[in-house]
Amino acid sequence: MISIIGAGRVGSALAFLLASEALDDIVLVNDTKNKAIGESLDIMSVLPPTTKISITGTDDMAKIKKSNIVVITASVGKITDERTDLLPFNFPIIKEISNDIRKFADDAKIIVVTNPVDIITYQVMKETEFNSNSVIGMGSSLDSTRFRYILGKELAAKQNQIEGIVIGEHGNTMVPVFSSVKLDGKYLELNENQKSQISIELKNFWRYLIAYKGESVFGAAKSTCDMIYAILLDKQLSIPAQVYLNGEYGFDNLCMGVPVILNGNGIDKIIEINLSASESELLGMSALKIKEIIKKMKI
Repeated sequence: MISIIGAGRVGSALAFLLASEALDDIVLVNDTKNKAIGESLDIMSVLPPTTKISITGTDDMAKIKKSNIVVITASVGKITDERTDLLPFNFPIIKEISNDIRKFADDAKIIVVTNPVDIITYQVMKETEFNSNSVIGMGSSLDSTRFRYILGKELAAKQNQIEGIVIGEHGNTMVPVFSSVKLDGKYLELNENQKSQISIELKNFWRYLIAYKGESVFGAAKSTCDMIYAILLDKQLSIPAQVYLNGEYGFDNLCMGVPVILNGNGIDKIIEINLSASESELLGMSALKIKEIIKKMKI
């Protein structure tokens, strides 16, 4: 069973994707019961006619009992400058949700979508006391998709020709790894002006979305759906994700986006890739920002 906590636009889009593939039973939880029921009734229409799975809308957290996967998309507040603007609003909500997950679904793998995802992933791991391999943040995988899209525009290439990842904070200090960019399987060297312009567009991608439609929805839902498939079906998936670091890349006691292998175990392996000197420096700045926030919030 897959439980989604938060029936807003991202949570509902994720439930739609999962239901259309009839992957597993879905419980959609929202503090406004009618919202959860309404979304589940609408999404029910996309279930394949031969499926045995169900989708349920509720405001009762006890319904997540025995979930294999719990996804946290619940969020309040508004981003004005960066995703950390949401922390004062989401921090108390996540504390309560984490306690309920520990109470009702202590064997579940948790995927965190709620922003600021690096901090919230760390908070969920600490509050639930789950093993670090069982708590995964969705942020850098979405950034990497956007990175490849922007690279494709710059290089006049299709996204399936492009390889490239983003690590670090899912925020203003994210690190696009230009040293790993490939076009048609061959490493590609971009000039400094290209790197600068691509980095600016990448870090401000959310601003463009908000200006045009209010918020990011489908990219976040699809990236999360891919992670659920890998875990639930025990399929190897190589992506960057927000995970707890214990010495990897020279950092510890924080969650941050790095390349990982996901499968039925959750985080099966953290992959340490070679970075350029400038990329290592930027990653250090990203880690420092995250650690300072963790210290400030006394998590």
